[in-house]
Amino acid sequence: MKRKLLIEKKDNIIRTYFIEDGDIVEIHSTSASGDYADRHRLGDIYIGKVSNIVPNIGAAFIEIEKGVNCYYDMKDVSSAVFTCKYGKKPLCIGDELVVQISREAVKSKAPTVTGNISFTGRYAVLTHGNTRIGVSSKIPRSLREEYKRELSVLHNNDFGIIIRTNAKDASFDAVLEEIHALREEYYNLIGNAQTRVCFSCLKSAPPSYIADLKNVYLDGMESIIIGDKELYTRIHMFFQTELPEKLDILELYDNPSFPLDKLYSTQTALDKALMERAWLKTGGYLIIQPTEALTVIDVNSGKNTSRSDSEEGAMKVNMEAAREAARQIRLRNLSGIIIIDFINLKDEENTRKLLHEFKYFLAKDPIQTTLVDITSLGLVEVTRKKVRRPLYEEERTK
Repeated sequence: MKRKLLIEKKDNIIRTYFIEDGDIVEIHSTSASGDYADRHRLGDIYIGKVSNIVPNIGAAFIEIEKGVNCYYDMKDVSSAVFTCKYGKKPLCIGDELVVQISREAVKSKAPTVTGNISFTGRYAVLTHGNTRIGVSSKIPRSLREEYKRELSVLHNNDFGIIIRTNAKDASFDAVLEEIHALREEYYNLIGNAQTRVCFSCLKSAPPSYIADLKNVYLDGMESIIIGDKELYTRIHMFFQTELPEKLDILELYDNPSFPLDKLYSTQTALDKALMERAWLKTGGYLIIQPTEALTVIDVNSGKNTSRSDSEEGAMKVNMEAAREAARQIRLRNLSGIIIIDFINLKDEENTRKLLHEFKYFLAKDPIQTTLVDITSLGLVEVTRKKVRRPLYEEERTK
C-alpha cells in the first residue's frame, strides 16, 4: 500500500491528511495557536483532586483545574498514585492523585481521566496499572513469541509493556533502549509528583499533528509533505530527535501559486467529509447524522437506476454502502455506537455476505472497530473506540 501524509496550515488551523493509494482516508485538525479548545489533550498528565464520588455508577469526578471536572472510573483506584490522601477509604473527596486524560472532551462532555497512566514511545508503551507484557497482534506470531520471551525478565509489579506494530521492522536493541527511556521517564514523573501542588500538569502531550507522526505506522510511507515553512522546521526537529533514519521522507512544499490544497484537493475532501450526505457510485447515498448518544447512517438507493426494491438491486447498493460507510467512519473519526440502516434484504445468505464484507472493510481501520450484530429490525450495530474528537467537532471548535 502506497501511503502519504499531508500537513498544511491554513487560517490558523493545522490539518493532517492521511492518503492511502491516492485516497484521503483520515483528516485531523487542530488550532495552530493552542487555544482553549485544544487544552486538555489526550495523554496530558495532571495532579487532580476528587470533587465528587457517585457510588451507584462506580465513578468519581476529578478536577484537573478549577471548574474542569473529569469522569474517573473507580476500577482504577487499586493502582492509583496519590500525592495527598485524606481518608481511609480507597478514594475520598479531597484526595489528590495522578491522572491522565484518556478521552478528550466531546461536545458538552468533559474529558475522561484514568489513574492507569501510560507513556507512549515509537515502538513500545509503558503502562502503569497493567503489569503484563503484551505484543501487537499485527506483529507475526513468531516475532510476538520472541518479544514475550526476551522481555519476560523486565516483568515487575509497577508497570507493564506493550510492544507496538511499529516494532515489527525495528531491531530488538532499539526497542529495548526505548523501553529503558520510558521506564526512566515513568519513575521520574512519579517521584516529581510527590513534590508538586494540586492541578499541576506533570506532562503535556505534544500537539496532535506531532502525535499523529509519532503514532502513524511508517511502513510504505512514501513521503510526509508539509505546506508551511515553520511547521516543516518543527517536524524536522522532531524527526531529528525521534526518527533520524526517516528524515528523507520529509518534504517542504512551498509553491504559493499552486498551494497544497489545490494540488491534492484537500479543501474539497474536507468539505465532503463535513456534509451530511455521502454519494455512492451506484447513485445511492448515505445520510450520516451524529447525535449526542450515537451516530446514525441511513442507506438510500437515491438515483440508482437498478430496481432498489429487487433483491439484486438492494444488494448492489448495500455492498457499495458497506465499503463507503466503513470509509466514512474512519474519515470522519466517528466513534461510540454507530447504527447503519441498510436497505432491507430478504435472503439470509445475502445478509450474511453483506455483514462479512462490512466486517472486512471495518477491519482496515487502525482504531478498534467492532461489528456487534444485526438487530431484529435489520439495523447493523457497530462500536468504535473513542480516542479523540470527531472531525466535525474539531472543525466546529476552530
